[in-house]
Amino acid sequence: MLHMMFKLGQCAEKSWLKLRGFAHLADVIEGVDFINGIKPSTQDQAAP
Repeated sequence: MLHMMFKLGQCAEKSWLKLRGFAHLADVIEGVDFINGIKPSTQDQAAP
């Protein structure tokens, strides 16, 4: 049974994707709001 679980894990590992965005982790912890996964900057915002 353990062998089957090990092989299942190996098969699943082939299709896993590497997580990206670890550089934004500090911003997320600080509470920065992201819009559609993009951090808004003051230059991108329209003037009222």
